[in-house]
Amino acid sequence: MIQKLIDKYCKLLAWLIVGCLALMVVLVFTNVVLRYAMNSGIAVSEELSRWLFVWLTFLGGIIAMHEGAHLGTDTLVSRLPLAGKKACLVIGHVLMLFVCWLLFKGALDQVKINWDSTSAAMEVSMAWFYGCGMVFAVSGAVILLNHLWRLVMGQLTEAELIGIRESEEEPIDVPKPIQ
Repeated sequence: MIQKLIDKYCKLLAWLIVGCLALMVVLVFTNVVLRYAMNSGIAVSEELSRWLFVWLTFLGGIIAMHEGAHLGTDTLVSRLPLAGKKACLVIGHVLMLFVCWLLFKGALDQVKINWDSTSAAMEVSMAWFYGCGMVFAVSGAVILLNHLWRLVMGQLTEAELIGIRESEEEPIDVPKPIQ
């Protein structure tokens, strides 16, 4: 159930990223044309593009965490027995949950500090800028907790215990869950 919700959430995030990227391209291209053709420009273009880039980076990080697409190495873990792979997964996920907490706490502090500060061009609260760290931290924690839950319930495959992919070109095979 929660896995399907996470899948749908990540698809929504992917579409948001597409929207952010499309808007960035339109803003920057239009601004360049206006500067060269009419010696003017869109005042908020640069700032909004920067904000969109930061948000799409964090949203992309959520999707990458869900898909196991972050950089990693399996030199040691792939050679361990099943129990060792499970132990490494639990240790790694607990450490990542701690990092999610640190990121959430730091982003929350920045949101509180910058709540009344506004951006230079858009005059929007800077809390929105720093809020992306909170969104990433909460989303990442949910994904990690779901992964741990699936481990406890015996729903993870041995390939998922390693947590990285060999190549982007190769599709992820879906073997049967381990017991």
